[in-house]
Amino acid sequence: MRTRPVALLALALLGVALPVVPAHASSSIDAILARMTLPEKVGQLFTTYVYGNDATTASPDNRRLYGVDTPAEVVRKYHLGGVIYFAWTNSLQNIRQVTTLSNGLQAAAEGVPLTIATDQEHGVVSRMPAPATQFPGGMALGAGRNPVDAYRTGQVTGQELRAVGINQAWAPDADVNVNPANPVIGVRSFGSEPKLVAAMTAGQILGFQVGANTSAAAKHFPGHGDTATDSHTGLPVITHTRAEWETIDAPPFKAAIAAGVDAIMSAHIVVPALDPSGDPATLSPPILTGLLRNELGYRGVIVTDSLEMAGVREKYGDERVPVLALKAGADMLLMPPKFDVAYQAVLGAVASGELTEERIDQSVRRILALKQKRGLLKWTPLDPAAAEASVGSAEHLTIAQSVTDRTVTAIRNDDGLLPYDATGKSILVTGASAATSLATALGADPLVTTSPADAVAAARNHDLTVVLTTSVSAGSAQQTLVDALLATGKPIVVVAVRNPYDLVRFPSARTYLATYSSTAVSMRSLAKVITGTSAPRGKLPVEIPGIYPYGHGLTWSVR
Repeated sequence: MRTRPVALLALALLGVALPVVPAHASSSIDAILARMTLPEKVGQLFTTYVYGNDATTASPDNRRLYGVDTPAEVVRKYHLGGVIYFAWTNSLQNIRQVTTLSNGLQAAAEGVPLTIATDQEHGVVSRMPAPATQFPGGMALGAGRNPVDAYRTGQVTGQELRAVGINQAWAPDADVNVNPANPVIGVRSFGSEPKLVAAMTAGQILGFQVGANTSAAAKHFPGHGDTATDSHTGLPVITHTRAEWETIDAPPFKAAIAAGVDAIMSAHIVVPALDPSGDPATLSPPILTGLLRNELGYRGVIVTDSLEMAGVREKYGDERVPVLALKAGADMLLMPPKFDVAYQAVLGAVASGELTEERIDQSVRRILALKQKRGLLKWTPLDPAAAEASVGSAEHLTIAQSVTDRTVTAIRNDDGLLPYDATGKSILVTGASAATSLATALGADPLVTTSPADAVAAARNHDLTVVLTTSVSAGSAQQTLVDALLATGKPIVVVAVRNPYDLVRFPSARTYLATYSSTAVSMRSLAKVITGTSAPRGKLPVEIPGIYPYGHGLTWSVR
């Protein structure tokens, strides 16, 4: 008998942990571990990218980074535990190509099959090519307020990832975005209210893992939601007290642990209240071992965020970072910038006694347990034709549209302009690049421009103008464009298709909506709201400082 999603969500939110590893797994894991050499064990700790559209095509980038030519040779040379996909390394052209790549990489893995991962959060962080089903991302789901929608998002996404051989999703983002100026999290977060983020995090994890047998990863521990620094380019310092961390940042990770999350990703951030050493969390024994393992009781895989990022490289050299991460408590080392340096450094640390082979075994055992739980130790080739038939199916697209229709948030409608009767009227859509897909959904005229003069001239010849904004900064071309349109006195609808905080830049806007996403599925939902075939149902999952509180949202009757 299958357990319903609602029941599973209830278990997670009540703090009842789901089974992590089947009882029969331990003996088989012991047998695998016993026959592995130390270089093979160390290889299992690493997940990295390889260059090539398939496993056997030579790339000079592989030769430069790994000393061999093809993705298959990289996997074999380093006994890799995992591979991560990006469009810039693997093309990700279409479903058949991705499935064939996965089959080739798994065939090259000698002894232990790979975890194959990608960042599929949706919204602004999405890797899968068309026709994969697209959802609008974390903050939009937070606006929808429904953990079951988060479950469905994880389930559909996980099923499509597994169909092409990707068995590990670096999602969901469990950060509580309490800083509107956050340059790296923002709409990737479900919102600014810890209970909401916890519920949505648990829901999506269960969708991935229970609904689709795909590993999820809650990120970025201990919480990256209150920073104005991007850890890709610098080392953020989070000034939360321990009590603030317990109240704000911890609840989503506790919910993730209760939901049985396979992996938790560390953040390259300094949190002095949790570790006064100045080391980033990725390299912090008090945070990864003391807090995450010992206090929160987490027993799954701890994966580092990318070791290429500046936030983890500021204090230590690339040969020290992987060793320090393992000493801190990490298990899986993601994307070291100099792979051979990192790999040899871990082997050298064991040889010198800085790390013991027993410590390596602890992490390898966790990684093998994850692979066992997801059925990866008995890998069989996938059928590319079957993947093409299942990815982006009509059923999945219907689910995505239904979920997204519940996310559009009407923030201001002072003149009662919406819903708009477009019968016999001309509509212009301008601003951000999503103007084209919204115009298609509305049957309107698109004008993707940053020129105020062009936009104003076009607006004067239309009955209604919809202008889309994307993370507007003060004095930017976007602000100038929107201000010029508002000054025309013509009917103008301003829509934030990324950060809802844009409204602070446009106090004179009378009609304002937020989609939190510029995906085509969001633009279709937006078109329905504008024309009144669907009512806005989203509620702000964050505060717009000084203007609208968390939870604000208007609605109206459909036509």
